[in-house]
Order: sequence, then C-alpha cells, then structure tokens
Amino acid sequence: MNAEQLFARIEAKRSFLCVGLDTDMNKIPRHLWAGDDPVFAFNRAIVDATAPYAVCYKPNLAFYEDNGEKGWGSFRRTVEYIRERYPDIFIIADAKRGDIGNTSKMYARAFFSGNLVDAVTLSPYMGYDTVEPFLQFDGKWAVILALTSNPSAADFEMQRLEEGGFLYEKVIDTSKEWGTADNIMYVVGATQARMLKGIRELVPDHFLLVPGVGAQGGSLEEVARFGMNRRCGLLVNSSRGIIYADNTERFANAAAEKAAELASQMSELLTKYL
Repeated sequence: MNAEQLFARIEAKRSFLCVGLDTDMNKIPRHLWAGDDPVFAFNRAIVDATAPYAVCYKPNLAFYEDNGEKGWGSFRRTVEYIRERYPDIFIIADAKRGDIGNTSKMYARAFFSGNLVDAVTLSPYMGYDTVEPFLQFDGKWAVILALTSNPSAADFEMQRLEEGGFLYEKVIDTSKEWGTADNIMYVVGATQARMLKGIRELVPDHFLLVPGVGAQGGSLEEVARFGMNRRCGLLVNSSRGIIYADNTERFANAAAEKAAELASQMSELLTKYL
C-alpha cells in the first residue's frame, strides 16, 4: 500500500484513526479469561467493533512478547484475522526495532515475509543500516521514531545541535533521504503537536503516526491544524481510550462508541483542513 492508496482509505471512511491493540491480559474483561486465547478473543471483538471507523491497527509487540510463545501466537492470529476479514486496513507492528544490518534484515523478514504487517516502528539512532532492510520490501513501510510523547524525550530528541536545530530534526532531515513518502513515515507524539508545523516543513508529503490522543492528553484538533497535509498525512492512534473504555461484557460496544466519536471528529477536521 502506497501513500495515495492509504489516503484513499482515509477518504472512504472519513477517518484517520489508528486503533492501538496494546492488549494487557490483566485489563481485559474477566469473562474472556476462560478461553484458550483470551488476548485474541479480546482483539477480535475490538477489531470487529471498530473496523467501520479505523483505517489502521497497531498492535504493540511488548504486550504480546510478555506472554512468550503464546503471546506471539495471539499476535499472529490477530493480524491474520484482520488480513482475512478487513484486508483494506493498514497494520503497523509497534515493535520499535533498531539494530545493525544482519540483525535488522532478520527483523524485516520476520515482519514482512508472508505479508504479516504493512509497517514496523523503528529506532533510527544506529543509522541507515538499521532501517535499510525494511525498505527492501515493496509496499511496506518503515515508521521512524522522531519526536515522542514520553517525558524523557528531552534527554536526546530535544537536544540542540551545535549547527542549530534539534536532534529529532536532524533525524528526520537525514532519514527522509533513505526512502520516499511511500515507504517512510514518522512517529510524532500528539503532546508535541505544536512542533508539527516545523516537522511539516521538513517532510511536507510524508505520513505521520501520531500517538498520545486520548488517555495521554494530546489534542486531536491541534494535531490536525499543525500536521495535516494535502493527503491528510496523519494516522492518529488511540489505544487505552478505546480498547479499555469498558471492562464488562459490553466492552466491544463501548470501544465502538469511542472509535465512532473520534472518527466523527476526524471527519469534521478533514472537511475543515483539506
């Protein structure tokens, strides 16, 4: 899927919502615990409930790797279910990988061989050879960490350089030459929304994956105002605010309601800014 095709999905649904599948066994409704794979059962219900409003799903690998082999199985079953039932929905593996060439090549093969996912989040701080193997797969994306929402982002990302500007700007300006707007996007936290104007000057055509709306307090309106481009150029993620909206037997209905609410706001913002 290239950028134009992704934008077509956004136009069709009038939504740029990414639902984060950060599925914690300790937070899912207890009535699911009796099944063989409670995490997959939860994810399947969430996906079925939110698919009318989402253009993207983003399973966070930490929540699956924590459960070892069984967790990886839950992850695979989840993405295979999305592929089968909702093949037009983009899937990002939120894995934050980043290693030297041979290792990075193995990571790329693990996620992209067999069309498991469409994109993987990556840390670029070891340089080009950590990202390059992911760019060798046609139609697949490297999602590069640029400016994150966590308080410690200031430790490195916000450091000023002697030649001027911030480290995160150097990361974006350098890495954008490694690929194109059809295979590289950037992570920019919603709590950093006012920085999006400057980021858009560096990468006017690239998609941005924006986590932090909802439970982390980011403003959807500010993200759209400062970050939207002519093809929307945004995938805004909400995880906890949707998937844990309710922990009773109506959890899926509650997730659908939250997703519909966000999608409605996104539709208004698309009309306003495009």
